[in-house]
Amino acid sequence: MRNICLLVSYDGTRYHGFQTQPDGNTVQDRLEDAIRKLTGEEVRVTGSGRTDAGVHARGQVVNFHTSSRIPAERWALALNTRLPEDIVVLGAAEVDPSFHARRDAVSKTYRYTVNTRRFPDVFRRRYEYHHPIPLDCAAMREGLRHLVGEHDFTSFASTHSAAPHHVRTIFSARLIVEPEGGPDGAASGHVRDGSAAGLDAGVRNGAAGGSDDGARGVATGSASRESAPEKVRGRIHLELTGNGFLYNMVRIIAGTLLEVGEGKRSPEQIAGILAAKDRSLAGPTAPAHGLVLWRVDYDEGWGLPWQQGSSDCAF
Repeated sequence: MRNICLLVSYDGTRYHGFQTQPDGNTVQDRLEDAIRKLTGEEVRVTGSGRTDAGVHARGQVVNFHTSSRIPAERWALALNTRLPEDIVVLGAAEVDPSFHARRDAVSKTYRYTVNTRRFPDVFRRRYEYHHPIPLDCAAMREGLRHLVGEHDFTSFASTHSAAPHHVRTIFSARLIVEPEGGPDGAASGHVRDGSAAGLDAGVRNGAAGGSDDGARGVATGSASRESAPEKVRGRIHLELTGNGFLYNMVRIIAGTLLEVGEGKRSPEQIAGILAAKDRSLAGPTAPAHGLVLWRVDYDEGWGLPWQQGSSDCAF
């Protein structure tokens, strides 16, 4: 049996998430259907992680075992002709039989995008959360500092999380700002390994809130600042890289940070929320459609061609 690894991107709008569900209509179902049509085999696809209903992926990684002799370089094209147009295989490689897309992942990166312009972008409405309230991104970056490192993220996990423990490590947290009327990526604040690196104080903007999955008693407070913060409209990308993420973790972090950007919470409150291990103290769960599984990283020894010689997935 050969072990085939795929790099997959998908628009999650019309799917019930990645992982197979009793009522079907998942990305995993579509991938397995395409493999069956191609090879005649009933295979089980293993993903690097689950994505919820409505969540997208730019760089999901999956693997499966097959007796098919189709060359690795032909898998992507062959599967794409059998997949719906909102799921695309970007690359394929034959890997060691022991490779496991989830267990062998070193880190994952998620990106949550918010549009704070006055009007929604009709072409990006499926991939960003429109909330037309300008935010203080400098305050949001200060709040991000408290999340970097190894912590118990119970306060930022859904109450429906089935994980045996909630300790995770955030390696890097970044806020990328595209101010209204300015170039993409004009400013970014990056926090890595518990310390600030190049936090930008010149451009501050933001977005707000979302629906919740049962949060109660949200604590609020205004940030204490010597002068009124400058709030700029635009597009914001919250990017988190860690060794793993809990159910709804990124979306709850996003919803909480957006409240910081609005001035409803101070950046320092993030540390207290984290320490309390109480979901009811954190903010709302931001809507699913703004979230993308951006990339998954593995040790170079596995020889995945889209990661060799690059810190990013090659498309």
